[in-house]
Amino acid sequence: MKHHYTSIVVASAAGVLLAISAGRTTEVSAQTPSPPNVLTSPAPRMANGKPDLQGVWQRPYTPDMTRNGRGQKGYAEPPFTPADTPQVRDGLRRRGEYGDLPYTAAGLEAWKSYDIASLNTPEGPGDYTGSCFPFGMARSVNSPDPMQIMQNDKYLSLMFEVNSWFHVVPIDGRDHLKGDQLNPTWFGNSIGRWDGDTLVIDTIGFNGYTRLDTNGHPHSDQLHLSQTLRRTDMGHIDYTMTVDDPKYYTKPWKNERIFTLMSTEIIEYSCEENNRSLWDGRIKMWLPPWAKDSKGLRK
Repeated sequence: MKHHYTSIVVASAAGVLLAISAGRTTEVSAQTPSPPNVLTSPAPRMANGKPDLQGVWQRPYTPDMTRNGRGQKGYAEPPFTPADTPQVRDGLRRRGEYGDLPYTAAGLEAWKSYDIASLNTPEGPGDYTGSCFPFGMARSVNSPDPMQIMQNDKYLSLMFEVNSWFHVVPIDGRDHLKGDQLNPTWFGNSIGRWDGDTLVIDTIGFNGYTRLDTNGHPHSDQLHLSQTLRRTDMGHIDYTMTVDDPKYYTKPWKNERIFTLMSTEIIEYSCEENNRSLWDGRIKMWLPPWAKDSKGLRK
């Protein structure tokens, strides 16, 4: 039986990541192991001459987009830095500093009001991921599980192992859906275009229900997400994600990462509505805004 050993991950208040597997609790990095013997031969190309981005890729697990990590360059606003230790971050918070990103007033309120520790308390809003709702584009890319890219001349598909989700990106020159056809969704509406050997994926039309990362950095329904992928050799992709959300951020900001080719296949990942933690009371059912009354309860 094959496992990737990243499916059950719990973040403690101190920022230590714990994995629970086969009845044992051990500290881990929450990263899948670095693939051995990664090829550095020239990047392949499709029959049409465009770069071939296909493969199963290990992406840096990024629970906090304001921090650096293995293969990940985060972004943070002063006095925060992406290289801060947990102790430095705790000290900044005790001083009343919360602006780790360039928030608008609405964005800062959305960030300050999000408390991981109280999500599943009786007064908390619940965690949409615990209710098996889609993670959304950014948080899916930030997850620790592998992602497969499939590609032809017309489409590129992102096949996420996490919850077996997928997202299809047209790369044939079409524009975004417009008007009533642009129905807000969890993953948004994406189009792709080539800028030389770099694929640029442009995504709008989000429903605003998701968070950017596990730590809960917010975005609104005005999010405009731009991702770039450039295959530098057989075994690596240079990747960037730029967040542009005028409702929650005063300016765009970016993360940079390196994807590494894996010699494996993605496997089934199932999150179902009968999540035991929901009916045991460890996780509170999440409700979308339109389903709540003025007190935050189900209508």
